[in-house]
Amino acid sequence: MQLLQLLISGAAQGCIYGLIALGFVLIYKATETVSFAQGDLMMVGAFAGLAATTALGFPFWLGVISAIVAMMIFGFVLERLVVRPILGQPAFSIVMLTIGVGYVVRGLITMIPDVGTDTHTLPVPYTGQVLNIGTAVIAAEQLVVIGATAVLCALLFAMFKYSKLGIAMQASSQNQLAAYYMGIPVKRLNGLVWGLAAGVAAVAGLLLAPITFVHANMGFIGLKAFPAAVVGGFTSLPGAIVGGLIIGIVEALSGFYLPEGFKDIAPYIVVLLMLVLKPNGLFGEKLRKKV
Repeated sequence: MQLLQLLISGAAQGCIYGLIALGFVLIYKATETVSFAQGDLMMVGAFAGLAATTALGFPFWLGVISAIVAMMIFGFVLERLVVRPILGQPAFSIVMLTIGVGYVVRGLITMIPDVGTDTHTLPVPYTGQVLNIGTAVIAAEQLVVIGATAVLCALLFAMFKYSKLGIAMQASSQNQLAAYYMGIPVKRLNGLVWGLAAGVAAVAGLLLAPITFVHANMGFIGLKAFPAAVVGGFTSLPGAIVGGLIIGIVEALSGFYLPEGFKDIAPYIVVLLMLVLKPNGLFGEKLRKKV
């Protein structure tokens, strides 16, 4: 039963990694750039949910929806005003831009008096509830994370497979020039992808907040979500979730069975092994360049 508890705990944490990794993959597939601001967007989403449910007094469900919609708008505007003007520059420039965006966002949150420097609790209706399976005690927060991730993945799958918007996004990710010639508004789609990635990051933040509290530095978890994207394959949306689950479970098991300190390096050991054995990731596409 101890193993079951560890597996569920690791899977819940892995779902958070997977959701942030989804943002990495969505943006990479659309623009072939890597956004290292995803972790900080997750943090802003958690603060947005906190503000909606406490300062504005919204019911929990309305606060969650409001935070997700607000972050989607924020992601769309961020792409339009900050990212789009620099597209076409070397990839390193865009990577540094997204790192800078993360620092700016974190700094702005920290500057808010009596908010940014403190640790906060997001009020959720399932706080403190547990499920007893034999001798294993499973927190409701962990089950909600796993269930919400499954629902979100199903919604994203349906969108990409059956909606015109999702099909257009897939076409754009395959070949932007060909999609443009077919009449698909590629620039607008890129903005929508950034908005969608920010919305997914907000979901991750709202799910993580009841477990680890809301604070300005919670976005650093994105550093462990990046290995999840690499393990799953940077071009695969399902791979992001699978990679997150692998990283989360490995982290949970190594933290319990191995000496102290292994938990922090376990994700990067998994990445190194993956790069040696399968450089494209578990579900990544094999891309070749002719020279």
